[in-house]
Amino acid sequence: MTDDVAQPSVPPKAPEDTRPEAPPPTGHCAVPVADIGALRRRTTAVLVASQILGGLGVATGIALAAVLAQQVSGTEALSGLAPTATVVGTALLSLPLAALMTARGRRAGLVLAYGIGALGAGVVVLASVIGSFPLLLLGMAGFGGASSANLQARFAAADLAEPDHRARAISTVVWATTIGAVLGPNIAAPAGRSVTGLGIPAAAGPFAWAAVVFVLAAATVWVLLRPDPLLTARALAAGKEPEAPGARSLRAGFAAVAASPMARLALVTVAVAHTAMVSIMSMTPVALSHHGAGIELIGLVISGHIAGMYAFSPVMGRLSDKLGRLSVIGLAAGLLACAALLAGTAGASHGRTAAGLFVLGLGWSAGLVAGSALLTDSVPQPSRAAVQGLSDLTMNASAGLGGVVAGIVVAQAGYGWLNALAACLLLPMALLAMRRAISR
Repeated sequence: MTDDVAQPSVPPKAPEDTRPEAPPPTGHCAVPVADIGALRRRTTAVLVASQILGGLGVATGIALAAVLAQQVSGTEALSGLAPTATVVGTALLSLPLAALMTARGRRAGLVLAYGIGALGAGVVVLASVIGSFPLLLLGMAGFGGASSANLQARFAAADLAEPDHRARAISTVVWATTIGAVLGPNIAAPAGRSVTGLGIPAAAGPFAWAAVVFVLAAATVWVLLRPDPLLTARALAAGKEPEAPGARSLRAGFAAVAASPMARLALVTVAVAHTAMVSIMSMTPVALSHHGAGIELIGLVISGHIAGMYAFSPVMGRLSDKLGRLSVIGLAAGLLACAALLAGTAGASHGRTAAGLFVLGLGWSAGLVAGSALLTDSVPQPSRAAVQGLSDLTMNASAGLGGVVAGIVVAQAGYGWLNALAACLLLPMALLAMRRAISR
């Protein structure tokens, strides 16, 4: 006979959960984390392709911009306003494009920027036909939209990059500009000859070709840049970085820079490096011509400068990831100072001027790649697009002002003094980098 001992009640076993396992965090258009590596490679390939096309279009048009401006205006004194209008247009579009990318992603912003560039190139052609200089400047400002797209593409490459490979991702897209920058001036003459039978001035032919190339770049981005890298990165970060209301606004971007010493250093770096480069480079052909250099030699010097700007950017990206952003910013300051010394004391030595311009390009590349990577590192993910737009606005506005001041300095004091002043601009960047390195 068994004892009637109350047995402890055992709760019924819960039915087994047969629901499918929750998928891993996904990005825009539901990209699993496991596929992010493949998406990074695909995104980089699309950006490189669009960058080649965009760089080709910009370089083809800019090659004869001053010549066309002189023909339309009837005076050499106004010829420099055409490239200046392009820089102004690039700067003015930076923040609106950043706002659009913040709301809609990289694809929408890049497509719009290339579209504005194509429209601007078409307006330049129209202005050359009817002989309207104000319309020409308006078209050149719109043409700067393509330059905005080329600049923003480097940040699109960084959206999905791992932090310790971010500078290399940026540098790969910057490097792609080399192809277009080298080919562009060489096809300007055939482009000019191709339109003369249509009643279009030969100097406007490169802009007609550029309009077509920008449309191809926009189509490449629209069709192939899917899923959007910025929206995907934002979705992946959603569970890691709590997003405060209004974190994506332009105001939040300004606040993020103000709150981060490293972001401020990055902003100063890209602005100073770009301003020093544009100021010296823009007046070097004038200095060379004063010392008897012909068009062919001037072209070779500028080609060497462009090679320094873009061809070695992967080296700067690898150094930034391996040695750190601050080390490469210090390298940029050193290279730019050496460039100013070489070019500023060259006098009639064309070889020394060429060496200075090549080193100037290397210094710009180091500053742009390391500064852009540091800027992306230093602000929260939701604010990055706005901060990056602020960066491009600052660097282009500063360079536009620097280009204007450079002409005045050379006219009043000479090319050597211009290089000396450009070297002085490097002091804030060098001091801030040193201070941040010491405080770490």
